[in-house]
Order: sequence, then C-alpha cells, then structure tokens
Amino acid sequence: MHVLFLVHPDSDKEHCLYRFESCWPAIMKDSSGVVIIFNPDVPSHLKEIETWHSMLISSQGLQDNQCLLMAHHKPGSAVEGRLNLASHLGRIGLVHSNLEEEPEDVRKAFCKYLGNVVNTLSECREREEMSIIT
Repeated sequence: MHVLFLVHPDSDKEHCLYRFESCWPAIMKDSSGVVIIFNPDVPSHLKEIETWHSMLISSQGLQDNQCLLMAHHKPGSAVEGRLNLASHLGRIGLVHSNLEEEPEDVRKAFCKYLGNVVNTLSECREREEMSIIT
C-alpha cells in the first residue's frame, strides 16, 4: 500500500510541490490513497486543495474514501467545524487536527481512513480476481 502525504507549508507562499508538477504522475503511480494536510487559517490553502484534488486524486481514479483532508490548527487557534470547500470535496473525509489538544482523535480518524483504503484495495482485488475467473 502506497499513501501519498501532501503537507502544505505554513505560509501564503506558493507550495514547492508546484515546481515538480511534471513529476506528479510519477509520484502518484500506484498510490492507494492521498492525505492532504493544510492550514485552514490560510485562504490560499483551500483553493490549492481543489488543484491537488484535480491533479492528484481525480486524474488517478482514486475513490473519495481513499482520500483524507486534515485541517491542522495551530495551538490556541479556533477550530471551526465548517470550511468553505468546493462541493466535490465535501465527499472526502475531513479531520480537524490539533495534536496538542486532541491527538487521540487524530489517530482514530487516521486509522479509520487506513481501514477504508485497505477495504477499497481488497474489493478491487476481489473484482479483478472474479473477472479473471469468469
């Protein structure tokens, strides 16, 4: 299993990942899932999530349950329950994380996500095996 983690730097500056945009297909090859970690307090991060979804998730045919968005909050910042995400991103799991206040919640959410990825892989393998048999 290969899960790609995209961690957005804590600034408004353009993410260095864009410098390697031509390499994205190679980075994503055979990925079983994607976790995007971002700062919800930086408005540009919300827009970039849409780009990453289009370039790294949709183009690879990953299902929504193979993706996870982690809105990481700095210690002491307000944790908002609702973000202004594009409608197609609403189907993807969203976890608000603050490791100083709720590390166990983050761990549980991540374990649930990994379980979803493993189940999806198992289902795909079973379908592939059945198509060979029939």
